[in-house]
Amino acid sequence: MDALVALLEGPRARGAFLVRALVDPPWSLRVMDGAPLTLVAVGRGSAWLMREGAPPERLGAEDVVIVRGPDPYVLADDPATPPQAVIHPGGCARSPAGEDLCDAMDLGVRTWGWSRSAETMLLVGTYRMRDEVTRRLLEALPPALVLRRDAWDRRPLALLHDEIARDGPGQEVLLDRLLDLLLVATLRAWFARRADAAPAWFRAHADPVVGTALRLLHENPAHPWTVAALAARLGVSRAAFARRFTRLVGEPPMTYLTNRRLDLAAELLRDPETTLETVARKVGYGTAFALSAAFKRVRGVSPREHRQGARPGSPTPRP
Repeated sequence: MDALVALLEGPRARGAFLVRALVDPPWSLRVMDGAPLTLVAVGRGSAWLMREGAPPERLGAEDVVIVRGPDPYVLADDPATPPQAVIHPGGCARSPAGEDLCDAMDLGVRTWGWSRSAETMLLVGTYRMRDEVTRRLLEALPPALVLRRDAWDRRPLALLHDEIARDGPGQEVLLDRLLDLLLVATLRAWFARRADAAPAWFRAHADPVVGTALRLLHENPAHPWTVAALAARLGVSRAAFARRFTRLVGEPPMTYLTNRRLDLAAELLRDPETTLETVARKVGYGTAFALSAAFKRVRGVSPREHRQGARPGSPTPRP
């Protein structure tokens, strides 16, 4: 498993918020939904992205931006245009005065805005729950990253554009997977161009010793690994391996493994039919009690609380 696979294996949209926004100048949307990750692609026209503490950034047709939450941001035709709509959690749009705009601006299936012939079209996909995107991926990203139209493979964007306004059987699942595909295509292109901006653990995959250890931990996280077992497998001393891993990755091997196991557990817990005992065995814990204790200690919530918060429409428990 290479570094990019390890990073991108996590995104799993589930009932993601997807919409086409069709707007004519002057327009301005303030997004305050608190979502962990949002992808915005300019289908036609142009837009400006404004974030607190950062200079405005212009987006042209087929440019894409990934915004890491939960901080609010503004999309507008011009940096000087005041917000006309505020987007709240769940995609609810209201005027700055609090008036509900959802019905007034409804243009059909997953389409919202001024008119179908509007000058600017934005395709917006939002991961609403924190467990849909791994902690390591969120930590690896800047607050906002922009890719220009000639810097990435735009084919997934065309697929999403074709499907977003359709409403057939299984459409929600199809759109979730297309959003995942678009996100992965965007991130793959960005990391290829900005490997220097990647976190330490990502770059550590290039090291012949630590990179091999990371692949072992990712490919078989349930194995009863120890620092001594990893060092023996790699043909180095225990102390030298531990120092090298910690220096390159930024945390000790067993801490990394614990976080890896809990990331997997968080994903498996989405399925309400999967018992905690089954999850524990799949991620390398001998008992459900041991998994629960580790989950609570590291993540601040119990597996039960995490599972409840991972249901669509439910608030995510906070520590």
